[in-house]
Amino acid sequence: MVQKYESPVRIYKYPFELVVAAYERRFPTCPQMPIVLDCEIIEDKLYENGARRDTKRRCKIAVEAPYLIKKIIGVDVVFFIQKNFLDMKTRTLSIEATNESFATRVEIFEKCRYYAHPENPDWTCFDQTATLDIKNFFGIEHSMEKMGMKQYTQTTLKGKEIIEYFVNELKQEGVTHVERWVDDGSACESQTTHVQSSGHSTATSEKPPLLRDNSILDADYIAKYLGQLTPLQESKLVQFRKRFEDTPDQPEPDYQTLLRFLRARDFSIDKATVMLQESLQWRKEHRIDDILGEYKMPAVVEKYFPGGWHHHDRDGRPLYILRLGTMDVKGLLKSVGEDELLKLTLHICEEGLKLMKEATKRFDKPVWNWCLLVDLDGLSMRHLWRPGVKALLRIIETVEKNYPETMGRVLIVRAPRVFPVLWTIVSAFIDENTRSKFLFFGGPDCMHMEDGIEQYVHTDKIPSFLGGSCTTLIHEGGLVPKHLYKSDSIEESNGGAVQAHDHHGLYKSVDLKPGQLFELIFRNTDPKSVLTWDFEVLKNDTLFTVYHSNKEFERNANADNFCSVFDTSDFKEGVNYSKIEQSVRCRPKEGVQGSHEMASTGTYVLQWMCPPSSDGPAQVMYFHETLSSANYKGSMTSLQSGFSSNSLKSR
Repeated sequence: MVQKYESPVRIYKYPFELVVAAYERRFPTCPQMPIVLDCEIIEDKLYENGARRDTKRRCKIAVEAPYLIKKIIGVDVVFFIQKNFLDMKTRTLSIEATNESFATRVEIFEKCRYYAHPENPDWTCFDQTATLDIKNFFGIEHSMEKMGMKQYTQTTLKGKEIIEYFVNELKQEGVTHVERWVDDGSACESQTTHVQSSGHSTATSEKPPLLRDNSILDADYIAKYLGQLTPLQESKLVQFRKRFEDTPDQPEPDYQTLLRFLRARDFSIDKATVMLQESLQWRKEHRIDDILGEYKMPAVVEKYFPGGWHHHDRDGRPLYILRLGTMDVKGLLKSVGEDELLKLTLHICEEGLKLMKEATKRFDKPVWNWCLLVDLDGLSMRHLWRPGVKALLRIIETVEKNYPETMGRVLIVRAPRVFPVLWTIVSAFIDENTRSKFLFFGGPDCMHMEDGIEQYVHTDKIPSFLGGSCTTLIHEGGLVPKHLYKSDSIEESNGGAVQAHDHHGLYKSVDLKPGQLFELIFRNTDPKSVLTWDFEVLKNDTLFTVYHSNKEFERNANADNFCSVFDTSDFKEGVNYSKIEQSVRCRPKEGVQGSHEMASTGTYVLQWMCPPSSDGPAQVMYFHETLSSANYKGSMTSLQSGFSSNSLKSR
């Protein structure tokens, strides 16, 4: 398989003639490139009164490979042929290099260019491409390809350092300028450029700053606007950009956008191309580029939507706060509809892109994602209203497809006991990489605890409703008056809460005769993990209880457990078991969602029982999941207070 490397443009803030003089000092050897053992000139020709020079060298290169590979190939050195084409008239130096050793087995081709900057003639640009194709190499082709490209990209990093080194060496010798080539009789005047101690020319200081647009990608631009990239990532970005050059009826994406989509597809150019093409088409169809200028927030959203931008986090990311716990999901949906809430979300995302660019300039460092703080105080069963969850999942899917890698961190604060159930439902639709950015903080002490949100948000920027000192215009939301409802067409089912039949693949059912019980048994070895449950009683009353014991039982959560794990011998043996959730009586058509932080190891038991006095069998549809303690930070004590919620009322 052919491996390809393509560099971004490197900028030297020196004139072309001085850079060429520094480049010539690399031969026949240079201290920064110890693998180059020797370079012999085998052909050297001058043309057009010295304006053009073609030079051919044979270079001896030390093999940088593990000892075993050296033994297999039987050599310690290889030879390359390098051809230089210097044109002083056009101020261009083109370099081509191919391997002479193992030429029938391996094809290596490198092409580099030094040329005068198109916008600033006192600067010099450098770019390079290389391909490596190992066809037949002693059965270790794949290993050699990976090793070869890794070592090649490492050596490319030294290229700019080498030029800088020899420019400084020239300065120390008193060579601070090199005259441009002038043809005899030409009207062009000889120009002299003086190098200052800062490395900038006098002409440079008088020129306007270099224009920063999509036409050029250089090392300074990467450092300031994109952040740290490996040489291979830089190469992928350059190649990816070429896929979208000169696309008819479609503006070229900027480098930040290209990089986000590349990251979302683990720098696979083909996968990222498909994803970005689909997103660009979606933007065109829905006029997303015009949304910032055209979107007008409905009055009901402006008054009752509890979210807004709020300063920055400690990393300089724009911070958006959403008080989801006080948000009337049903009221907003019935007032403006699902499409309008999606449009609101897209407007927020577009604002985020704009604010990230502003933050990059403000903090003078790359800021290419934003931070979301979600306050869940007040979250209840009404937020699990099925059409609301459906709308949320649609929004998540749209954002995941079209705004990848824009979410740097999600801080979930004051998470109540019902939250893990909602998270269980929603998290399956969130990209794994995005899920890893969620941090959870429960309890009222989420701000000042040792590992609280103060480590992510400056203390003086924490809003007052979280115990901080910062005031904010983000309001509490509240219930939307029913007279603002525009439609009753939004689907509701059995009162509106999320029901088991929405997720048939996740739920199981069990029938219980009067007096019969059913138990799910969990052996916990992960303190602070969270046990969640969601079930619906389909027929007759059912009693539900949660127990904990330090005794290890043989049955597991997948077994059909129709008798209790507890017996009188447990008391005789002094087994420490307790009822950690008081029994709750569940009526038919009622759903129960709950969770419990398993603070200690041991056995946890979920128990359902059909009362002996029941006039018939009970039927229960249930789902459960254990969430790892690694997903939570801070106190989750709020998850284990109170009884399980068993109300189906939407509010």
